[in-house]
Amino acid sequence: MLPRYDPNDSETGMKLLEDLTTNACQLQQQVLEEIVKQNLQTEYLRSFLNGHSDKKLFKKKVPIVNYEDIKPYIERIANGESSEIISSQPITELLTSSGTSGGQPKMMPSTAEDLDRKTFFYNLLVPVMNKYVDGLDQGKGMYLLFIKPEIITPAGLTARPVLTSYYKSNNFRNRPFNRFNIYTSPDETILCSDSKQSMYCQLLCGLVQRDEVLRVGAVFASAFLRAIKFLEENWREMCSNIRTSHVSDWITDPSCRNAVSLILGKPNSDLADLIEYECDGKSWEGIIKKLWPRTKYIEVIVTGSMAQYIPTLEFYSGGIPLVSTMYASSECYFGINFKPLSKPSDVSYTLLPNMAYFEFLPVEKNHEEMSEKIKCNGVSDQNCIQEEDKKEGMQTVDLVDVKLGHYYELVVTTFTGLYRYRVGDILMVTGFHNKAPQFRFVHRRNVVLSIDTDKTNEEDLLNAVTQAKRLLEPLGFLVTEYTSYADTSSIPGHYVLFWELKMKGNNDFPELDHTIMEQCCSTVEESLDSVYRRCRKKDNSIGPLEIRVVKHGTFDALMDFCVSQGSSVNQYKTPRCIKSEEAIKILDAKVVGRFFSKNVPFWEPFRIETK
Repeated sequence: MLPRYDPNDSETGMKLLEDLTTNACQLQQQVLEEIVKQNLQTEYLRSFLNGHSDKKLFKKKVPIVNYEDIKPYIERIANGESSEIISSQPITELLTSSGTSGGQPKMMPSTAEDLDRKTFFYNLLVPVMNKYVDGLDQGKGMYLLFIKPEIITPAGLTARPVLTSYYKSNNFRNRPFNRFNIYTSPDETILCSDSKQSMYCQLLCGLVQRDEVLRVGAVFASAFLRAIKFLEENWREMCSNIRTSHVSDWITDPSCRNAVSLILGKPNSDLADLIEYECDGKSWEGIIKKLWPRTKYIEVIVTGSMAQYIPTLEFYSGGIPLVSTMYASSECYFGINFKPLSKPSDVSYTLLPNMAYFEFLPVEKNHEEMSEKIKCNGVSDQNCIQEEDKKEGMQTVDLVDVKLGHYYELVVTTFTGLYRYRVGDILMVTGFHNKAPQFRFVHRRNVVLSIDTDKTNEEDLLNAVTQAKRLLEPLGFLVTEYTSYADTSSIPGHYVLFWELKMKGNNDFPELDHTIMEQCCSTVEESLDSVYRRCRKKDNSIGPLEIRVVKHGTFDALMDFCVSQGSSVNQYKTPRCIKSEEAIKILDAKVVGRFFSKNVPFWEPFRIETK
């Protein structure tokens, strides 16, 4: 299933992609047969298939599941039971996702072989870029990559995010030389556990090697913009380091410090003066092109919730193309963008048929209906599509049988022990590359707010608001309506909640107590899940939550606006998240009080209880 090839040989890489996509149907059948054959005697599959490996029986007997269905099996492995509960191959680690269950990150099984599959996938990104961009072997990439906290389960397994797993693996650290994929960041800076030291050192190395940089990026757009903000705050100190060839004393990680010192080399006043001149200007518009003039593109994910950062990226980029190369998750790596220089709004991913067995649940809303609802309400896409949550009777479509223009929810069966698992992504078919379909990522099911790797759904938001409202009730206040949006106009972005309040038995506008309202902000944050709180406390990738209190009748005005745009009065429901700039302006025009959380919410790496 994993053909070997030299990643320096782009011609062979493109031929391999052509073969994979041409033979999508046959490869999907082979993948399913291999997975079922290997794992037929696991406790999970045995309970449904009773030793039979027929495809039709698999789709008839093995249920489509959510995380809550498989969570008990994964927790048993985390607590020391055999991997053979779900996988014939040893589960070597658990990958924590940005989605949560019971407020804690979901955990996905992973095996040693899966690291090889990820390496194969990464290597195929190179020939695609080489097809569209010349000369990538004539310089380096300034990719800002970071690791996250991890824990050890009672069974001794490591639980950590998927990218942390890959960067710490031998596949990454002992990777063969690839002339098309050389980084400015030494591995020691990427693997530094102190995120501030890591950020500083990687940016410093990128500045020192500015003349060699051909591409810049990070995994997510939000992370790249945090790096630019960090550079705005620290460029003077970096210039001092370059001018004296001395790394700042607060960089205490010895491996990091030694690696950066080697790159700094001799004092370089000319380079320091040049960087100082560019950074000390009136505006940072186009700063990336000014600091790294040979840059051909910025590689960051700008699809899904990351699309909100496109205007800010364009401000800093100076016209450099934004490139989203891949579609992946903790569960599995899925697909590649075969037209990487396409506009962010046109990005589609071609699923590679040898990565997993893919099925698709049709979503019963057509494009016109969805677009109309978004136009009228300015709400998140997930409120526009009514997905069927019943597990019984759901009929899936195979990879090669999806229809152009239709919407589907992705279901995967992986080599690592997930069977007919609902990933939670809604995709739209935009075309085909040979026999393999291409998909536009539409959104995550149920997610209403996202700034970075956080994914807050409507239920979690309601729970957090409910907890905060209790602080107001003894004072006689009622929260009569609320909505929210992700404000990314500043870096880092932050959640904004609009609240309409009234006094019990009194139509006069209540006098607001700043301390109480700030406590409401903090309570909302404390009530959100572990990933949000980690982003706030550990990663500093989300700013303090804000509550904006609006005048009486504001939400009536919002409804009037939506109805004027075509929404049905009878079917109108207040959207719990808004994206329409016009709708936000209506709410902002009626704000009478703004309050921010004064406290950073509590967070610590999650623990797995022994059962």
